[in-house]
Amino acid sequence: SALAFQVLLKSDAPTGDVLLDETLRHIKATESAETVQTWIELLTGETWNPFKLQYQLRNVRERIAKALVEKGILTTEKQNFLLFDMTTHPVSNATEKQRLVKKLQESMLERWVNDPHRMDRRTLALLVLAHSSDVLENVFTSLADDKYDVAMNRTKDLLDMDPEVEAAKARGAEMIWAVLAAFNK
Repeated sequence: SALAFQVLLKSDAPTGDVLLDETLRHIKATESAETVQTWIELLTGETWNPFKLQYQLRNVRERIAKALVEKGILTTEKQNFLLFDMTTHPVSNATEKQRLVKKLQESMLERWVNDPHRMDRRTLALLVLAHSSDVLENVFTSLADDKYDVAMNRTKDLLDMDPEVEAAKARGAEMIWAVLAAFNK
């Protein structure tokens, strides 16, 4: 179970990213280690535990969207929905999106290593996050049918692995497996 995965701070050195640094400060300030599941709920604002409200990040989605707008990946526009206007953030840099799609496609096809521990950690993390965000299937839709089937089967095999077993073998990628366990719960 994901309960076994506690977050232990190895270093509080600044990362240069405002949200990550704020997260590190929160993790450092906790008196007892929290689980990955608890941190996901706190940092996304999906819990209202009155004893832990001081560890919540405020306006996470908006702040991430703003950072991506500043990097030129997204843009900001108003959409009108009958009774109200809503700010949306469509992709403005299709090249960057296509680069990530190609990277994931290649990792499951041409660069397939048949061992998650030999995979590039950032690619494995991207795969887990795309899966957890329900967009992973979209990554493979542009592939020919035979390649689509191969990529989806390999992805399914990878994501069906036991996160606790894989985390024990991970050597530096434990957090990726802990996040997968938390989202699979």
